[in-house]
Amino acid sequence: MKKITYSINLLFLLAIIILDIFYIIYGGLLLKSITSFLFFTLGIINLIFVMKMKSDKLKFSIYLLIGLFFAMLGDILLEINFIIGAIFFAIGHVFYFISFCHLNKFSWKDLIYGIVIFIPSVLVITLYPHFEFGGVMMKILCVVYALVISFMVGKAISIYVAEKSIYRLIIMIGTILFFFSDLMLLFNVFSDVSRVFSVLCLATYYPAEFLLAFSILFSTISKQNLN
Repeated sequence: MKKITYSINLLFLLAIIILDIFYIIYGGLLLKSITSFLFFTLGIINLIFVMKMKSDKLKFSIYLLIGLFFAMLGDILLEINFIIGAIFFAIGHVFYFISFCHLNKFSWKDLIYGIVIFIPSVLVITLYPHFEFGGVMMKILCVVYALVISFMVGKAISIYVAEKSIYRLIIMIGTILFFFSDLMLLFNVFSDVSRVFSVLCLATYYPAEFLLAFSILFSTISKQNLN
């Protein structure tokens, strides 16, 4: 069963990478939707495995899957309406945060990690002279979004520091890639920059979501500690 599930995850990874490359080259809402649907579907498959294993990580897995669902919707809606897409992404980050809290309860250390990430993020948003937000409300939206994702990533870092296991490392890397992808999106959407920012955004976003979906599976079958 483990080998089959690993093989399925590998096939999904290859499919996501291939579709990601095609989307970077050709664009198109259909390609984007299919790629997003794949990482959400993988999350469902891995959750089924977790349920069959009767894992103690079930609540973590369920909330993470809900986060993947909102990320999928946010990714698709971003092409239709940026604000609505960003709101769905932010909701997804909240569910990611909740899922991480089922691995380690919320503590003041989570706030410290979040603040350390948020302060430079908000400084970039407010002080970078070449951003064109088109109004104060869009800038406020970006700051609020930065706050939400900063605390989500901060919590991911916190749970890894608390227990240096492989699946927590996968979670932390996934959230950091997600954060980096959104930073590249910020430059791509709100400033007149090279297309390289768009490429970096897409090249890191889908691997990030795959890692989060994969962590659902790996949290159950990995007992190895990195200490």
